[in-house]
Amino acid sequence: MDFVGAYAPAHLKFLLEGFVVTLEVAFLSIFFSFLIGIIIGVLRYSRIPFLSPVLAVGVETIRNLPLLLIIFFTYFALPEVGFKLDKFYAAILALVIFESAMLSEIVRSGLNSIEKGQIEAARSSGLTYTQTLWHIVLPQALRRMVPPIVGQFISLLKDTSLAVVIALPELMNHAQIINGQNVNYVIPIFLLVAVMYFVVNYSLSLVSRRLEHKHT
Repeated sequence: MDFVGAYAPAHLKFLLEGFVVTLEVAFLSIFFSFLIGIIIGVLRYSRIPFLSPVLAVGVETIRNLPLLLIIFFTYFALPEVGFKLDKFYAAILALVIFESAMLSEIVRSGLNSIEKGQIEAARSSGLTYTQTLWHIVLPQALRRMVPPIVGQFISLLKDTSLAVVIALPELMNHAQIINGQNVNYVIPIFLLVAVMYFVVNYSLSLVSRRLEHKHT
């Protein structure tokens, strides 16, 4: 194991550049999947005729597919029908599709956890269904959803490493390039990569615990 050679300034800079791409992909995927997940979760909770069952089929289908297959689809299959995406956007689209389905189920479960008595009380006080959902149900449900949502965000950050299969220049891709220069770099580089993932994911888990305690 060559720790000195593996941690040369040029290698560290190269890894950080890949880590920046990882964080960019993760942030954009989290932002869009969270918004879409909330919308789909609310629509499924509302049990709108025809729409809710169709969304349920779509969500269950995506949740039971491997993310790697979705990444292959967005990068290799979409160009066959005229939609060619850059590696960066293909990875984001795949993650958004997959994570939106996961988050929508968390949202739907959170909404269903709110006691029916509160909903009935709100409706009897004159609030419309939309007002009850927006002012009574959703705020409480979101507080209960914080731990599983943050857990899903952590999972998403780790899942960005799967984009290495389409050669997205993210952290794992850059790590493999460095490892290809010298077999003695493999353990030191992967140890450093593990630490980088751990620091970010553990920080997210601490934020989740603090938010959970704040609202209890």
